[in-house]
Amino acid sequence: MSTTIARTEQPSIVIHFGPYLTKLNDREFFEFCQLNRDLRIERTSEGDVIVMPPTGSKTGIRDFALTGQFFMWMQQDRSGKGFGSSTGFKLPNGATRSPDLAWIRNERWEALSEDEQEGFAPICPDFVLELRSPSDRLKYVQAKMEEYMENGAQLGWLIDPIERKVYVYRLHLEVECLKNPQTLSGEALLPGLTLNLEAVWD
Repeated sequence: MSTTIARTEQPSIVIHFGPYLTKLNDREFFEFCQLNRDLRIERTSEGDVIVMPPTGSKTGIRDFALTGQFFMWMQQDRSGKGFGSSTGFKLPNGATRSPDLAWIRNERWEALSEDEQEGFAPICPDFVLELRSPSDRLKYVQAKMEEYMENGAQLGWLIDPIERKVYVYRLHLEVECLKNPQTLSGEALLPGLTLNLEAVWD
């Protein structure tokens, strides 16, 4: 008799430094991340470290489908640089975040020094996409999206396969919730981009 074991994605671990431990400076945090390349690691504006294990396979399929479509658009548009989920950005508020997908206009990216581009670039992407995984609490991912917008993002998409919803974040506007959309448009910031969400909802 065989037994089927359900495997789910593991939740993130938050390491609180508190008042009695020395927080990692930028160089130390970067080196810590390099020593743990199998993990996605972020840092809050308070200096706490968030360790995120690899995603499950279904989330990986969804992420790959979205990134592939975005890459094809970017090859035609060429007005900016695209970044995958392993890329960290140091936001103006001091947090270091890794969106599942990000895009920065060429002129903003090229204004950074070579050293800044090599490390966790001190810049908030113009566009960010977060794909909710089964282990993510919705309010937590929504808080991350709000943080991106407060730090300079122009457009953000929070895609939630669990509820089949997309939350659209636009600068200085109320968040829009789309129920079961089949496509997403890049609007004025990403002209000509249309993401097909079939692979996300399947």
